[in-house]
Amino acid sequence: PVHPLWQSPLTIPGGTRQSPINIQWRDSVYDPFLKPLKISYDPTTCLHIWNNGYSFLVEFDDSTDRSIIVGGPLENQYRLKQFHFHWGAINDWGSEHTVDSKFYPAELHLVHWNAVEYPSFEEAVMEGNGLAVIGVFLKLGARHEGLQTLVDALPAVKHK
Repeated sequence: PVHPLWQSPLTIPGGTRQSPINIQWRDSVYDPFLKPLKISYDPTTCLHIWNNGYSFLVEFDDSTDRSIIVGGPLENQYRLKQFHFHWGAINDWGSEHTVDSKFYPAELHLVHWNAVEYPSFEEAVMEGNGLAVIGVFLKLGARHEGLQTLVDALPAVKHK
């Protein structure tokens, strides 16, 4: 099924080679040569939370290599720029992507850029190897202290 907000191919952001992606288990292939993805984040690089008019972003200082990912399928290391969430009006759907056509209540996107190849995030965005986004499906469950710290700060983010 198509996400309720994207009812036709014409309204799907990015066309046919972009979001949303339906990950199908039966088509997934294990790659034994794929290296582990190494994530190294420095919490002191967190700058601020801001409201972009339809969601909120948590932005990081990306002027140095203090918060990076490397390995996995990546040829270079990538710097953390921001993270944001996708969620819905009800708990049945909210994730941007699906697994076997199943939606999750929410999805976290950690957005990184290739600072080895490009001088700025804005230039990296325009290139095929410029960004690396880690998507994490979220489901309802027990209280998560790390997420609760963020939720507690949200009432202070009022205006675009």
